[in-house]
Amino acid sequence: MPNRLETWRVEAYNTAKQSENKMHDDAVARRFGFAGGLVPGVDVFAYMMHVPVARWGRDFLACGLVEARFIKPVYDGEVADVDATEHNGLLTIEVFSRTELCATGTASLPATAPAVSLGDYVEVPAIAERKPVSPSTFEVGKWLGTAPRRWAGQAASDYLADIRETDPIFVREGLGHPGLIQRVMNRVLVDNTILGPWIHVGSRMQLLSTARIGDEIVARAKVTANYEKKGHRFVELDALVVANGTTPIARCQHIAIYQPREQAAA
Repeated sequence: MPNRLETWRVEAYNTAKQSENKMHDDAVARRFGFAGGLVPGVDVFAYMMHVPVARWGRDFLACGLVEARFIKPVYDGEVADVDATEHNGLLTIEVFSRTELCATGTASLPATAPAVSLGDYVEVPAIAERKPVSPSTFEVGKWLGTAPRRWAGQAASDYLADIRETDPIFVREGLGHPGLIQRVMNRVLVDNTILGPWIHVGSRMQLLSTARIGDEIVARAKVTANYEKKGHRFVELDALVVANGTTPIARCQHIAIYQPREQAAA
């Protein structure tokens, strides 16, 4: 019998108004047909992760599996309702805002985290000098790295406030929020090329180990697909996210439109 969980209600916050990705800027986003700047998909993903963390706690942070697909924008200051139903150990998650379905996803708790070898993922630094994006930037089979990222002290506290996370487990146990892993996945794109407005459209994340506040995090990412669909240019990545150079904390598949059709036609 499906069990409906308590709705998690968030007042959405656009953390990226000043970012290089102008899809989060009101004026630019409107030129692409949106009502305003988009709340980053990685932050909507973070809203969604509140539910499995509330359901399974630290066990989920150590080996949980979660995926999401973003359907319609969530906008700054608007209410986002995260609804979830559990059936046979699977959470089905939906995000509604303005009465519209904005994101869908699932979460589950495997018995153990799958074994992943560091040696299967090539470590490369982010490029020294970024160049404007082109299809050759994301050549299939190419390995991409990121500059190290660390969230500690006030930065860690600010992040939890930005994503409206109130679960005490992160502060109480000194744990890094898995939404930060998604931010590092976005950096695979941003650290390796100069992008115009772009859109994160979906991700799958298998957590492998519990992250700690202050961990230094990088991604070792391989381009698995680069294609055009309905005028958009898409890239797909398969990455291992590593803490402190030694500990795999997540395996992620990340999908983004790196060149929307409106931009391509301009």
